[in-house]
Amino acid sequence: MSKEMLNAFAMLEEQKGIKSEIVIEAIEQAITAAYKRQYGQAQNVKVIFDEKKGNFNVYSTREVVDEVFDSRLEISLEDALELNPHYEIGDKIMFEEKPKDFARTAAGAAKQVIMQKMREEERTIIYNEYSRYKDEIIQGTVEKVDARAVYINLGRVDALLTKKDQIPQETYHVGDRVKVYVTDVVLTPKGTRVFISRTAPDMLKRMFEKEIPEVFDGTVEIKSIARDAGDRAKVIVQSHDENVDAIGTMVGSKGSRIQGIIRELAGEKMDIIEWSDDKAILIANALKPARIEQVLITEDGSSLAVVARDQLSLAIGKRGQNVRLAAHVTNSKIDIKAADEFNIDDYEFVGEDGESLDETQATEGVELDESAEVAPEVTSNEATEALENEE
Repeated sequence: MSKEMLNAFAMLEEQKGIKSEIVIEAIEQAITAAYKRQYGQAQNVKVIFDEKKGNFNVYSTREVVDEVFDSRLEISLEDALELNPHYEIGDKIMFEEKPKDFARTAAGAAKQVIMQKMREEERTIIYNEYSRYKDEIIQGTVEKVDARAVYINLGRVDALLTKKDQIPQETYHVGDRVKVYVTDVVLTPKGTRVFISRTAPDMLKRMFEKEIPEVFDGTVEIKSIARDAGDRAKVIVQSHDENVDAIGTMVGSKGSRIQGIIRELAGEKMDIIEWSDDKAILIANALKPARIEQVLITEDGSSLAVVARDQLSLAIGKRGQNVRLAAHVTNSKIDIKAADEFNIDDYEFVGEDGESLDETQATEGVELDESAEVAPEVTSNEATEALENEE
């Protein structure tokens, strides 16, 4: 061991980001392990690194005793007094060890442990680097595409964009730059695994935060998101400033604020929904663009939306998409009923106090007034139309 060792430590720290203290500790452990293999024990051995010379020195500690039973651990008082006349029974004396052929054995063990420590430390460094991207959007490059997944290079790690996390309408080609949402980062024995998605609802939330300052600073809060990625999304928003219109802020003039997000997500249509503390009104808003006549809350907590016959298919949506997304975004169970088939006597409804309502209370208490209680029929359809005109 020499000054070259110190230079090697400095190089490791500079090139790999591995601190010299980590490597020194690994070598000390390796030398101790090698000593134990060669001499059968190491409980009294201490390895000390000489920072000036770049050397590792091995010391054993022996206790001063009257009668020696194990010369590796003990020294007689008589022999101890020859070293120093002040030693007494019970004192501990350190001896530098220079066993034959030990240096070569220690070097081999040290190399093995150092490599292992280097791999572990490098894995930790990469994990720490990418764990800060959890719940954030990161950009990567497509390296490979097969039937199972798209392989995305994120710099120091590769990630798999699986089928369920891909927007169905999108196609990916080697070399494409792709934005993905990091759902999780896990440190495994084989290294750091980064889990990514383009279909996660929170990806849309992060995109709004980036594009719309009022969302980023909390003036407009995104309460909930439901997505059929690449097709349609419903987003509930609430303004915390009476002078700021939540829906108008999200959409922008003629959809100007939302156009970039729609493009990035393969033309995904957006319904921007105004929050209401009244569950019935919130559900009616969420079922837009259908015109809802009534929303009634049953005793079991589920909701019944009553619509005109000509609004029934619009309220349900293609393959049930509209009502499914509305149920998801409001965290409610929603049934749709045509007004000409609705009989209030078939249901039991509850008011805000949890008490059962009679027919008059049910129909008058939660019937929606178009001019006052229902949010304006403003969705990102405006933005979609603007995009279509632009194209």
